[in-house]
Amino acid sequence: MDGILISSLGSVERSWTTWGLARGLDAAKVIHAAHGCRAIETIRKLRPDLDDEAELKYIEDLEIADNEGLAVLPGVLALLAALPAPRWTVVTSATERLARVRMAAGGIPVPESIITADHVINGKPDPEPYLRGAEILKLPAADCVVFEDSASGTKAGRAAGCTVIGTTFSHSIQELSAAHYLVTDLTGIEVEVLPGDEGLALRFTPLAV
Repeated sequence: MDGILISSLGSVERSWTTWGLARGLDAAKVIHAAHGCRAIETIRKLRPDLDDEAELKYIEDLEIADNEGLAVLPGVLALLAALPAPRWTVVTSATERLARVRMAAGGIPVPESIITADHVINGKPDPEPYLRGAEILKLPAADCVVFEDSASGTKAGRAAGCTVIGTTFSHSIQELSAAHYLVTDLTGIEVEVLPGDEGLALRFTPLAV
């Protein structure tokens, strides 16, 4: 979701900066740790002495209250319009409450079933989130394509056995080494619905690396 469908970098970084400073941590270190990971795991890693559920509620409230600068990323609406509803879902490290608020604010259609931080035991880079996403789609993970912008997300998709397309929105090419392909954003990705129940074909031009 974040970094693929919408840009909420400003909200994420402002909220985690507020949390980090309130908890005596370096803001840059906190922001780097938070990208692409479940908030509760970031909290446990940086301040294991705190009540993780209380801290999760605190950071979730900060992010939900801050929608300044939120924007739908290039190519997103065209791609989603071309995808049959049963053939795509969202797998995000955000909580379900935050994910639905952000997508609604961006005017993005929300699938009936999504995988969020609340639905998994192990977050990215563990493969569990994407294996759960494949279950929603009723497909083998090997038949699924993952779009990701973070190092932890590309690693999760690769470990799940999916084909991973990384976007260079928020991480360097070097950090996205787990991706099979790289693109700048979702602009120009074409979808063809194959006859019968044969699935979808994607056409795009990957970055040369």
